[in-house]
Amino acid sequence: MMGWRLAGFVAVLGLCMHGLPVAAEPAYVSVVREFVEKRVKPVILVPLVRKAIEDQNAKFGDISDMDVRVLDNTYRSEIQNGEWQMVKRLLEKPVSRYLKSKQNDSQGTIVEIFVTDRHGLNVGQSVPTTDYWQGDEDKFLKTFAKGTDATFIDRAERDDTTQLLETQASFVIHDESGEAIGIATVTIAIDAL
Repeated sequence: MMGWRLAGFVAVLGLCMHGLPVAAEPAYVSVVREFVEKRVKPVILVPLVRKAIEDQNAKFGDISDMDVRVLDNTYRSEIQNGEWQMVKRLLEKPVSRYLKSKQNDSQGTIVEIFVTDRHGLNVGQSVPTTDYWQGDEDKFLKTFAKGTDATFIDRAERDDTTQLLETQASFVIHDESGEAIGIATVTIAIDAL
């Protein structure tokens, strides 16, 4: 008798939940996703970017967590103190200059672009980022770490300085054989789309 009641309750619960409205994604998400597919991925998925990521993956190999944190702390310290040795070397890389040119070509739609290696360490960036290691952030955790090819689009926020409504979109970059080698993250000014 108890089994039938439980089965009936589960069936009713299933019907009720099926009829509940599903939370719709914010309107900007589909526009950003289309922009990423049509405008961002074609300029990121090129040999120059892939080679830079592959080279850094080879250079860092199986880097320890402690070394990752040392690199990140050094970078953050340089950003805070304005002593940009590591930051300057990164910005002078051909891949960073390429990303900067693509940011400039976007006429204000792209606020920044950066790519990371398989550890989440920046390989190239169009402008200085606040940190060097992205491996502990959703942009990496919800893409590379999950092994998904879906584009992760973060919550939109208004930038206090520029007053632009911005969001970040991130996706995995693969080598020629299809192996995941890093991610790309682009900050997009939604107001400019």
